[in-house]
Amino acid sequence: MSYFKYGNKEIEYLKEKDPKLGIEIDRIGMVQREVNPDIFSSLISSIISQQISTSAAVTVKMRLIELIREITPENIHEAEVESIQRCGMSMRKAEYIKGVASAAISNTIDFENLHNLSDEEVIKELVSLKGVGEWTAEMLLIHSLQRDNVLSYKDLAIRRGIMRLHNLEEITKVEFEIYRERYSPYCTVASIYLWEISSRE
Repeated sequence: MSYFKYGNKEIEYLKEKDPKLGIEIDRIGMVQREVNPDIFSSLISSIISQQISTSAAVTVKMRLIELIREITPENIHEAEVESIQRCGMSMRKAEYIKGVASAAISNTIDFENLHNLSDEEVIKELVSLKGVGEWTAEMLLIHSLQRDNVLSYKDLAIRRGIMRLHNLEEITKVEFEIYRERYSPYCTVASIYLWEISSRE
């Protein structure tokens, strides 16, 4: 199991830039955020997880692995779309998964080369796939490519974390960009702590 790597350099920078966040970082301690360096299987997992609970997503993914053994483009390509759908997802989602596999096999998307692209280029490539939006692409930047500077406005929990931290009733896109600039170039570590702040009762 792999986790997002960060240390004192990033923590001290964020504590200096946002003392309120610094207090929470000290309270929470180091966070182990799981990552999956295989971007293809990570993307398939993300599509499975869309609009369902975490526990449901785990069940569906396990059924898919039982069906195809290992999540690879070739194994998904060989499986019938109806068989994938019977793992517990909508037909549309099953078709998205087949589409991603086809894009990988045809090299429409060169998954092996994505780590050589900028964050913006990766997002542009991935959102060209049906079923993949900007939020999904940004999550892959964090949880698969392990990029350092991702703060997703489309992530409700991150926005909620900022609002809780700074006692805000709401946050506009313009206000959000102020925090992005403040936390840059270590926005991903800020995201990790904002998720923790958002999830507490």
